[in-house]
Amino acid sequence: MNPYLDIALRSLSVYAFMLVAIRLTGKKELSQLNTIDVVLILLISNAVQNAMVGDNTTLLGGLAAAAVLFILNFVLKKLLFKSQRLRNLILQHPEILIHNGKLNFDKLSRLGISDEELKEAMREHGVEHYKDVKLAIFEVDGNISIISGEKNLKQTHFKRKKIHKTLGLNE
Repeated sequence: MNPYLDIALRSLSVYAFMLVAIRLTGKKELSQLNTIDVVLILLISNAVQNAMVGDNTTLLGGLAAAAVLFILNFVLKKLLFKSQRLRNLILQHPEILIHNGKLNFDKLSRLGISDEELKEAMREHGVEHYKDVKLAIFEVDGNISIISGEKNLKQTHFKRKKIHKTLGLNE
């Protein structure tokens, strides 16, 4: 097989695998990169590099793999723009947490959003009670948007914080 066709097919396979892996980890994880996540991304990029180029360590081999990734990304974005079905399959969707003052406990539990996190988001948006929330949405980027029934809405952002377990060390 042509070595550059081999690189193209390997790059396509790695790209598809990474899309599926990222889709399965969920939007909550992507929105909250910390040191561990950055290390993971760096290690994954190093691990899949060999899978894409194989034994070919030439400059041309590396450029071929990079070109395939750029082309795949460009084509995928065009396809996503044109196809609702593909968008539904690949992209995440916002989740309604509160509708007209009523909490969706199943979604809150599934997404791992605590009562304290939700109350913090409400306070940041100037809302004190659940009953005053017209709509609370867990956005694709991990933020929680709050819409109250008031006419003078404030636009604020609440970036969800990831809670980390400590090893018992004092800070």
